[in-house]
Amino acid sequence: MSHFLSPLRYPGGKRKLSNFVKLVYRQNNLLGGIYAEPYAGGAAVALSLLFGEYARNVYINDIDRSIYAFWKSVLDHTDELCRRIDMAEVSVEEWERQRSVQDAESPSLADLGFSTFYLNRTNRSGIIRGGVIGGREQDGDWKIDARFNKADLIKRIKKIARYKSRITLSNLDATIFLEGLRPVLDSTSLVYLDPPYYVKGGDLYENHYRHEDHELIARLIMSFETPWLVTYDDVKPICDMYLDSPSLNYGLSYSAQDRYKGSEVMFYSDGLLLPEVEDPARIRKQDFNVLQKEMQF
Repeated sequence: MSHFLSPLRYPGGKRKLSNFVKLVYRQNNLLGGIYAEPYAGGAAVALSLLFGEYARNVYINDIDRSIYAFWKSVLDHTDELCRRIDMAEVSVEEWERQRSVQDAESPSLADLGFSTFYLNRTNRSGIIRGGVIGGREQDGDWKIDARFNKADLIKRIKKIARYKSRITLSNLDATIFLEGLRPVLDSTSLVYLDPPYYVKGGDLYENHYRHEDHELIARLIMSFETPWLVTYDDVKPICDMYLDSPSLNYGLSYSAQDRYKGSEVMFYSDGLLLPEVEDPARIRKQDFNVLQKEMQF
C-alpha cells in the first residue's frame, strides 16, 4: 500500500511534517478540532489529519485555479476524473494536449482539473509549467509514465472523496480565506500556513509573493487567537516579520529540477506546545508511535 495520501506531487511539499502536526494536535488537546490550510497545494497534511481522525473537519484553500480545479474534480466529479485517468494515454503527444489546456482562455473546471493532475504526474518535480519527465525525446533515465501509477492514484482519489462531507474547499486569496474563517475557528482549531518561499517562490509557484504580501500575511496570522503554525525558508526578511513569535529551525529536502536541502523555519503561536524532536520533518514511524503513547499518559 502506498504511504502517499495526496494524488499530487509538490515541490517543497510538507508531507514529511504530517507526523509532527499530529503530535502537535495530541500535545495541545486539539483532537477533533478544525484544521485550516490557506495554501493547500497537495494538502498532504490535511489528508493525514483527516484520515487519522485527528481533525474533525478540514478547510483547504488555494488561489491557483488549476489546483482548485483538481480538488473540485476530486470531491464533486470523482467518477469522471477517475475515468479520465484510467483512459488516459501517457505520452508526449497527450502531454502537449494537456499543456494547451493550461494556456486556454477559459477551460472548464473538469478539463483544467484533469490537465493539472496529468501535468503534475508527468512533469519533473510535479511543477505544472515544468518540463516533461524524460524530456520530449524520452531519452532520459526516467520516462513520462514513471509517476503515473493509475490504479494507485485512482485509489487515493476515491478515498479522499469518501471524506468529502468533512472537507471544505475554496479558491480565495489567503487573506480573504483567513478572515472568513475567524468566526468558525476556536481554541481547538489549528491553522497551518506554508506560503510561497521568499527566495525561490518565483521559480516554484504560479502565485508567488512580493515582500509586502509576506508582511501582510505575517500581520494577519499573528493577530489570530487560534493556534497556528507557519513554515518558511529561513531568511532574514521573514525572520524579521515574525520576530515576536516563537520559532524552530530545521532542515527539509525537496526536489525541483535539482535536489536541494534548505534550512526551514517554523513560527508558531504563543502558548502552542511543540513536540521535542530533533527534526520535525524526520520523525520515523516507530518514534512517532512512542511519542504519541507518551502523550496519552
